[in-house]
Amino acid sequence: MSYAKAKYAFGFCDKTGFRYPLKDLVPEYNNGVKTGFLVGRDVVDPDQPQNFLGRVKINDPQSLRNPRPDRSLEESRALYGFNPVGNQGTLLTASVGRVTVSISETDTNLVSGVVANALIGSVAVNSDEDAAATPTGSAATASVGSVTVSTTTVTVYTVTVANPGSGNKYYIDGALQPTLTLSEGQTYTFNWSAATGHPLRFSTTSDGTHGGGSEYTTGVTINTGAYTSTITVANGAPTLYYYCQFHSGMGGQLNTT
Repeated sequence: MSYAKAKYAFGFCDKTGFRYPLKDLVPEYNNGVKTGFLVGRDVVDPDQPQNFLGRVKINDPQSLRNPRPDRSLEESRALYGFNPVGNQGTLLTASVGRVTVSISETDTNLVSGVVANALIGSVAVNSDEDAAATPTGSAATASVGSVTVSTTTVTVYTVTVANPGSGNKYYIDGALQPTLTLSEGQTYTFNWSAATGHPLRFSTTSDGTHGGGSEYTTGVTINTGAYTSTITVANGAPTLYYYCQFHSGMGGQLNTT
């Protein structure tokens, strides 16, 4: 059927009722289907794009053709002074400051390229646990400054329990109730995972709470999940004693120096 061009015809919007040139009325869609309404172009609601998820093929490649990555990785790390992988190329500048690189793993670590520029400052590399730190290329430029490398080792004692004929006793690294010497500032871990029914504690009194004393807790960390008692010996610490939390007569003496 033929229709007139409607060049000068008017129509009324099915949504607002406003008059428009008939050619400016457009179909309205809902979920890709015509609703049968003709509405003005300025008031038409576009169909919700999420209704068409999965209907349109989208090509969104991620790889590049003929890429040119940075092949000067070490030079780039030195340039930007930051290395997210490893312990190299740490650059810090400050008027008053201190640069500390701490390592707390049972491993061998390489620390290099640590630089500090400061009026008053220092560079320190600290290694905890049984780690070995090997610093190279460490430098400090300062009016008053220093480069310090310190290694703190943790001595681990294995604790077992046996009855030598006079009741259960602690054995430390196989020795019966030995008297041990602990150094101030050093850390010692007593691993009683082979004697979980006899939690090891510290006291300033022989036999601890069983001898009328109390538990010593300065610098002490008890890990009941790992069955360890760790002590970092404080400066000026008194003579200590290790004892069983639940049973008397099992422990021994800890001299501090």
